[in-house]
Amino acid sequence: MDVFHAYTYSTAGWLSLQSVPLIAGPSMIIAMLLDESRPASAMEIYFARSLGISLLTVAALTVMLTGTIPLTSSISSPVTTENSDPKAPYALPTLMVTSAFHAVAAFYAYTWYATGGQGTFAVGVAGHALLASVGLWCVLFASGDGKISRRTGADKRTTGFPFANSEAAKKKAGKGL
Repeated sequence: MDVFHAYTYSTAGWLSLQSVPLIAGPSMIIAMLLDESRPASAMEIYFARSLGISLLTVAALTVMLTGTIPLTSSISSPVTTENSDPKAPYALPTLMVTSAFHAVAAFYAYTWYATGGQGTFAVGVAGHALLASVGLWCVLFASGDGKISRRTGADKRTTGFPFANSEAAKKKAGKGL
């Protein structure tokens, strides 16, 4: 499994893990958030369950739109050209949106952790920050196939900036003689 699929499944799992208590026990979640003891109102229960269902929907959309689960009914593999990405066409935009979501959620959880100091917010910061950093890594390094040279095995899109490859320059200068 590559990093891209690991990120996709981790995002879906993390969002699903957050949605289960909101759907299964909204009264318990609301009671833990309140300072005074009172029963949860119908509106609070509705919003908690709506948020839980929304998180499950985003988790399912992330898995489907990134191409992790193929949406075709044919069993044979789709024919792709050399320059086309075998992932779904919405994989990179979905990756960017979910990475931005995790970054914003990590920042928001950190602000709550900094003001209240509760350990549960630290867990939220760690989970969202980890997924945001893996998503950023995927956007930067795992979104293209690269142009690998058959002769040298190096990526042809790289340059020598800011560090020049002096050994390659010496070999190139020696060939001309």
